[in-house]
Amino acid sequence: MRKPLVAGLAGVLLLTAVPASAATRLALPAPTGPYAVGSVDLHLVDPARPDPWVAGTPRELMVTVRYPARPGHGPKTPYLAPEAAKLIAEEDARTLGITADRLDYTFPTHARTGVPAAGGPRLVVLYSPSAKYPRSVGTAQLEQLASEGYVTVAIDHTHEPAAVEFPGGRVERRVLPSGPDAGRQLIATRVADTRFVLDALETLARGGNPDAERRALPAGLSPDVSRAGMFGHSAGGFTTAETMVADARIDAGADLDGSMAYSQSNREFGRAAGEGLDQPFLLLSAGDHSAASDPSWQEFLTHQRGPVRTQHLPDGEHFSYTDYQVLLPRLGLDPAALAPFIGTVDPDRSVAGQRAALSAFFDCSLKRN
Repeated sequence: MRKPLVAGLAGVLLLTAVPASAATRLALPAPTGPYAVGSVDLHLVDPARPDPWVAGTPRELMVTVRYPARPGHGPKTPYLAPEAAKLIAEEDARTLGITADRLDYTFPTHARTGVPAAGGPRLVVLYSPSAKYPRSVGTAQLEQLASEGYVTVAIDHTHEPAAVEFPGGRVERRVLPSGPDAGRQLIATRVADTRFVLDALETLARGGNPDAERRALPAGLSPDVSRAGMFGHSAGGFTTAETMVADARIDAGADLDGSMAYSQSNREFGRAAGEGLDQPFLLLSAGDHSAASDPSWQEFLTHQRGPVRTQHLPDGEHFSYTDYQVLLPRLGLDPAALAPFIGTVDPDRSVAGQRAALSAFFDCSLKRN
């Protein structure tokens, strides 16, 4: 049965402490598409929506836009900004039973910051991470899609991750909801976040600049929001489905191992499970989780009207669908201890399969002759 909506690493894995050592050299597999990848961060502020978790402040988000770029040179984009990298590494290290200096989350990705786009309108795919996790954990998947010609947009749902870093080094920490309606409040906030990001992308498509500081945008960046896709891991998959119920601008969605229920035991399902969708949808599962074991997925499949695909990773686990699949094995920890978290699947094979499944799905669902 899939883990609770806001369960994180601490609820899945706790390893015996190991001796301190130098930072492990972390890296992600290179994207394989024909395009170089560019990257730009946007600071988005919604003055019309109060932040639901911190009174007296407007809702503000950080998103990372990756895009097909012209060949050339430029600074490589770090996996996380420095202050967020430090705080998120400290949280992960406590859970893993290692010292924080083992985790340098500022390692370079395969995208380059601010380089000119390849030009021409490009279809958009949005990404929502698991509850309590930063937008960075889908980088390997998002770089691949950008290298294949998509503009991808990764969303940080502020006050969920251990840290979200804003321009100037300001950091906003975790402030999660509590109480019996916490799950509903969290998903509703995520859906509103996603719809606001879609608004910002429409501004960008019209030639405007939605960044709160009006920082320079990459030359030639032109998202095509007429056909948009979205995917997410765990609560991000749930967010994807619920956004599609509320907003017709998402034309295809994928749920990476996420329940569509606020409570499985009480059969409190989301609207997507109870109503179904007209748009194409992809369900990716791992380990002991699948439509056979998840009542919310069964409910969704009963009501789904649009095309639906399912794919299972039997020797993977819940966090196989994040960058942890390839990052954790580099730490030299006991593979048996990591198995409940990322399974026993070969990391490279796992990532290649996920990339292929997502690319094929969005190509088929969004591209038209």
